[in-house]
Amino acid sequence: MIQFYFHHTPNPMKVALFLEESGLAYEVVPVDIFKGEQHTTEYRAINPNQKTPAIIDGSNTVFDSNAILLYLGEKTDQFMGNPEERGQLYSWLMFVATGLSPFSGQAVHFQHAAPELPYAINRYRREVERHYGILDERLRNQQYIVSNEYTIVDMAAWGWIDRFPLVLGENALDKFPHLKAWYERVNARKAVERARNVGKDINFKTNFDEETQRSLFPQNYPKAGVQVH
Repeated sequence: MIQFYFHHTPNPMKVALFLEESGLAYEVVPVDIFKGEQHTTEYRAINPNQKTPAIIDGSNTVFDSNAILLYLGEKTDQFMGNPEERGQLYSWLMFVATGLSPFSGQAVHFQHAAPELPYAINRYRREVERHYGILDERLRNQQYIVSNEYTIVDMAAWGWIDRFPLVLGENALDKFPHLKAWYERVNARKAVERARNVGKDINFKTNFDEETQRSLFPQNYPKAGVQVH
């Protein structure tokens, strides 16, 4: 059985969706990132980058949500699209991994943690809007991101597009009608509801206090005696 190291944030939710879509047996192992559990010695041995998600599948340990999707897709031969479209699948998965996901995260961070920095807020919001625009154009004449077949790329994108109200505002998708239609199409899948319920029975910390800030952004709190230039 797959051990799924989970917190109910966008990147783990991508993997939760795959697991629910595929029917693979898995066990949720909670990692409360608001309490700093991702920084324990035990978890660093699983994910040296000290973030969620990660999985252990027998002798294989995989971290990073997009790497996990690719691993599980290849393992099960599910949601990988047609072989002749594999290049497009890799390309769009990397688009999500290096663009949509991190820029969405930074947009949220600066809007909520550093509202006094309008340049940074504008920079990341505008880049997210650019990514949304690229996806909107891509989806103009097809049902899903790679082709008309639902793949791991749609799961990867869904993880962050699902947080669009937090990233860009409640009505953000109205400017991107093809992306909005795609989002509604994915949300209509039964596995999405099941994925949303993963971890609902876990009492994760919700208070965003100094402990949480130090846990999520330890690089902002250098150890005593360390000079930052």
